[in-house]
Amino acid sequence: MAEIDEMCRLDHVRASVLAELHEVLEGETLRAQRHGPHVQDLWRRTAQHIGGGKLMRPMLLLEVLDAFEAGGRGGAGDAVALRCAAALEILHYAFLLHDDVIDHDLVRRGDDNLVGALHRHGRAGGDDRASLHWARSAGILMGDLLLARAHQILARIDVPAPMRGELLDLLDHAVTESAAGEFLDVGLADGIIPPARREIDIMTRSKTAVYSVELPLAMACVLAGAGAGVRAALEDAGRCIGIAFQLQDDALSAFGTEHHHGKDPWSDFREGKQTRIMDAARATTSWPAVAELLGRDDLTDAEGTRLRGLLVDCGARDRIAEEIEALLDEARRILRDGPARIPGAVVEVIEQQMRRLEGRTR
Repeated sequence: MAEIDEMCRLDHVRASVLAELHEVLEGETLRAQRHGPHVQDLWRRTAQHIGGGKLMRPMLLLEVLDAFEAGGRGGAGDAVALRCAAALEILHYAFLLHDDVIDHDLVRRGDDNLVGALHRHGRAGGDDRASLHWARSAGILMGDLLLARAHQILARIDVPAPMRGELLDLLDHAVTESAAGEFLDVGLADGIIPPARREIDIMTRSKTAVYSVELPLAMACVLAGAGAGVRAALEDAGRCIGIAFQLQDDALSAFGTEHHHGKDPWSDFREGKQTRIMDAARATTSWPAVAELLGRDDLTDAEGTRLRGLLVDCGARDRIAEEIEALLDEARRILRDGPARIPGAVVEVIEQQMRRLEGRTR
């Protein structure tokens, strides 16, 4: 019965986030009328695609904030929290759009992403190359617009100026870190930046971990008025969880199936992604065979399967699994045994998220 109640509660929270996103994007769609039907259609399509994910980041923010408040700590109201949650998902989707353009991806979550949908629509005119250029350009521009919208949401929320400033600083930090991580990711994959362990580690943390876990936890602390010690501890734990999340994302892309993660199973291999998986393989005798296949844009299914097998046989997959578990163990230690007195309800929410991460298939 308790599990059913919890599922109903989470479904209600998700519905509230989706309603908030709908309100924001409906307003943008209406504003786009002055630019004509094509721009308005772009906003309409964006609104259709943005709510298709798991809403991990806004849900983490709202669940942790709710846990703080359950422990008797006051904070911002529900309307402010939902606005911040919507800003997180809008930020995430802006990064996804830019990532899809950079990686030349047309599919996400097993279906056309926004760029793919626009490309399919434009291709009806018969010019495939022009349609793809138009669709990718739209992805870049919409990503820019959404980044601006995320900042605008936080700049206009009804909270005291110091709190608003802290939230904007957190958002600015997350955008800066994520852009730096993506820059390193592309440079490493293209062979412009040498694949040193330091650069790979910085990229692994910066690209996704900061905005996916550290940012929601830090925002929850600001909104709840949590003390500096608690916030520092949650940011440290969030750093461990976020890196584990990125490592698992890399592992799912390398070893998962298209059915599970909804993407081309060989896309990371074709792009020559220099993940920690590849760094682990580089230290083994299998590396020459791995390097021969990595980064080939004409990689066949048979070659992709062989490359995957090499990474399994050389122990790279197991090494990353061990690193993920070690990071999650460290996060648990910080939450349970660290010097900060983190409310038990907050610890439980974060540990629930960690359990979801351990059972993640996409």
